[in-house]
Amino acid sequence: MLTLKKKPNGSLTKQVLLIVLDGVGFTEKGYENGNAVAKAQMPVLKGLWKTHPTVLLKAHGTAVGMPSDDDMGNSEVGHNVLGSGRIFDQGAKLVSQSIENGSLFVGPIWKKIISNCKSNQSTFHFLGLFSDGNVHSHIDHLKAMIDKAIKEDIKKIRLHILLDGRDVPEKSALDYLNPFEEYLDSYRKKGIDILIASGGGRMELTMDRYDADWSMVERGWNHHVEGEGRNFNSAKEAIETFRKENPSVIDQYLPGFVITDTNGKPVGKVEDNDSVVFFNFRGDRAIEISRAFTEETLTNFNRKRFPKIEFAGMMQYDGDLFIPKQYLVAPPTIDRTMGEYFANEGIAQYALSETQKYGHVTFFWNGNRSGYFNQSLETYEEVKSDIIPFDQKPEMKAKEITDNLVLALTSHKFPFLRVNYANGDMVGHTGNMDATVRGLEYLDVCLERVKKICDETGTVLCITADHGNADEMYQLTKKGTAETSKDGKPVPKTSHTLNPVQFVLYDPEGKIKLNQDLNEKGLANVAATMMDLLGFDAPEGYHPSLIKRD
Repeated sequence: MLTLKKKPNGSLTKQVLLIVLDGVGFTEKGYENGNAVAKAQMPVLKGLWKTHPTVLLKAHGTAVGMPSDDDMGNSEVGHNVLGSGRIFDQGAKLVSQSIENGSLFVGPIWKKIISNCKSNQSTFHFLGLFSDGNVHSHIDHLKAMIDKAIKEDIKKIRLHILLDGRDVPEKSALDYLNPFEEYLDSYRKKGIDILIASGGGRMELTMDRYDADWSMVERGWNHHVEGEGRNFNSAKEAIETFRKENPSVIDQYLPGFVITDTNGKPVGKVEDNDSVVFFNFRGDRAIEISRAFTEETLTNFNRKRFPKIEFAGMMQYDGDLFIPKQYLVAPPTIDRTMGEYFANEGIAQYALSETQKYGHVTFFWNGNRSGYFNQSLETYEEVKSDIIPFDQKPEMKAKEITDNLVLALTSHKFPFLRVNYANGDMVGHTGNMDATVRGLEYLDVCLERVKKICDETGTVLCITADHGNADEMYQLTKKGTAETSKDGKPVPKTSHTLNPVQFVLYDPEGKIKLNQDLNEKGLANVAATMMDLLGFDAPEGYHPSLIKRD
């Protein structure tokens, strides 16, 4: 059994609260260049940053297991690192490596997918997020699999593309589609039957998560599988038409579309004996559609029919529930997490967020592990998220989260508490600067309540983030200034950033200090810091604590 070694000079507090302000990064650029954090009136949080021990933590690229420092961090990998205290190679890197060394294509599942299409003379379908954002997927992975499938004599391929505009510029769909169609044309000229069959915005169909809105999955199913949706001659025509009809709509919210032939029939319905690969590598928004393709008794929506196919995910999206059973690349094995150590030491833990980030403080925090280490010691609370665009209610569920958190703190049942406030990330993803500012300002009101309770209960409060987002709401030029459109307005940015995040420690007694001299500080240092505060040495391999002990 995993155990921790107690520090000879003991714990620094009986209760520690870690708050993750999702998507609240740090940059010295001002609000005129899209920094909603700078623009927001946040006297409590900014006061803590100014007057209490604060350090910057790296939260992107190699610090969270991504291939390079040109890659943004994201909530999944951020919470993996926060919960495990170490850095593991993540999905994007693992998939790229498996393609480069060829291991993906010699694995039994790839061979099974290919063999199924050849023996049945059936269609190979690819479904996934269509961009190079490298958060959920990468278009290069898709092209590599298409190239290999054609080399292996697959004659008919259909593509179902989910438009991004979230991890990449908000209206960039045609920047990906146009060169991709040229790429497909090069194969069509050689007699390969390869076409885009359906698609739509990622926040409109298919990519729901945490059972928040299964109607998204149903819409995706109807478009991709049944060929039911608004008909177009091409994906380009669909995108251009939707933009003409609603100039303000951004890619992630574009309606679904189905491509039809000259007779008005869908070109790419999913039929019995077909093969389907869902090419996203990140798990949270891949689980529900994977279940729809693989669970015969699914009752979350009416599928009308359940085609008998060979389905594989790019990765296994839930290792405990084995979703899906067939996958092309093995996910990272994240062991010895903070949660497991604390459970073994008899330390009660409390995890809280609203639906949008609930899985992050539980599943991802615990190393992509569902369930509990010791249910008698772990309390997980989920506040149901609203099913609306988050800029319509930028407060989200911060009040309800805070209400629950106050009760947990005052109960004195939990030496370690963790909570995620989603506003900075989820409202930030809408590209709406004003709404993001309002969401952050509402968060500060909630933090004032939490800080007061920490004073009353003697709780050490630590506040950080998993990555940036709200800190850069405009696309920036190479000079670092806001990019403007033809009308002179800043071009919104809906993706995460490459900026660091702040970690601030508030000790009601004012005695605890942070080690400002520690080199290469990142999210991986947080787990050891929580252990240190509760009187334990970090286990072997963990990045060191941020606490400065006398």
